[in-house]
Amino acid sequence: MQIRGTRAAMDKIFIRALKAEAIIGIYDWERQVKQTVLVDIEISADVRKAALSDSIDDTLNYKRVAKRVLAFIESSGCRLVETLSEQIAMLILAEFEVAAVRVELSKPGAVRNSKDVGVILERKREDLAEWRRLNAEK
Repeated sequence: MQIRGTRAAMDKIFIRALKAEAIIGIYDWERQVKQTVLVDIEISADVRKAALSDSIDDTLNYKRVAKRVLAFIESSGCRLVETLSEQIAMLILAEFEVAAVRVELSKPGAVRNSKDVGVILERKREDLAEWRRLNAEK
């Protein structure tokens, strides 16, 4: 079925508080023990076709996204939450071919007397080529 008209993808598919254990941090002790990270993911997608068909084949399978992101985090070993967040965003853009993604990653307990700290970033499909180019130059 063809949906008439064009519009920017305004719909969002989200995953909230995805919890993973990862080696992450800059201090020696952080490189020895897994720590909890929480991830909120918001993906821009046009869900009209799926809404009409009621078929998983016409939408983004968020269970597949969550499983892939969890596996990636648990094997990542990044030092910075910024690096891990960027890599998650690029993974989603590349593997699930979506238009845009917002990633909020927090590391509870990282700063004394705070609930958590983290980073929020938004990336678009066109950011993927530049990211790949920069990584190739490293």
